Amino acid sequence: MKEAFNYLSGKESIFKEIIEQHGIPIIPQRPQGFETLVLLILEQQVSIDSARATFLKIKSRFENLVPEVLVAVTDEDFRSFGVSRQKTSYIKALAIAILDKQIDLQSLPNKTAKQVREELIKIKGIGNWTIDIYLMFCLKEPDLLPIGDIAVVNTIKELLHIHDKNEMEIHSLQWSPYRSFATYLLWHHYLKKRNRTVVF
Repeated sequence: MKEAFNYLSGKESIFKEIIEQHGIPIIPQRPQGFETLVLLILEQQVSIDSARATFLKIKSRFENLVPEVLVAVTDEDFRSFGVSRQKTSYIKALAIAILDKQIDLQSLPNKTAKQVREELIKIKGIGNWTIDIYLMFCLKEPDLLPIGDIAVVNTIKELLHIHDKNEMEIHSLQWSPYRSFATYLLWHHYLKKRNRTVVF
């Protein structure tokens, strides 16, 4: 980790400034598996805090969040937890894919990031942002820039004055092989500037 942050500080002055101003960020970690993917679906396009509150409502009702349980939950029950119809369909699509053995989540740590993406993207409701976060938080992929993340995009616009996503991706190549660590620094700046603390 120290090697990654030293490398990035040498490549881009903004990273050195973020570390000097705010210190080293906490590296997000989450367990691998179905529960985390359900939480990530809930987090799509809403705040982490809001999604976690919804997740905990579901968890308080169904302590064992496994595909067999959630696939049988009615749409009305999901709605009572605050889950939209669309996200309900995504959660059930994931559960069905696992139950039908279309995907084996336990096998993902043994695959490349490209292979993981190719498998997860086939599931309805699992897009590149969700896959990026799963790869970074659960599978410890060191070299990803989640260009679909609003906080990352806005922070790059603010600090580097790059406004085109394609240009952001091209610029970020110089951060390789530690683009995930660059992302942690960008999130760190974004949250500190807003006096926010997020429990990943």
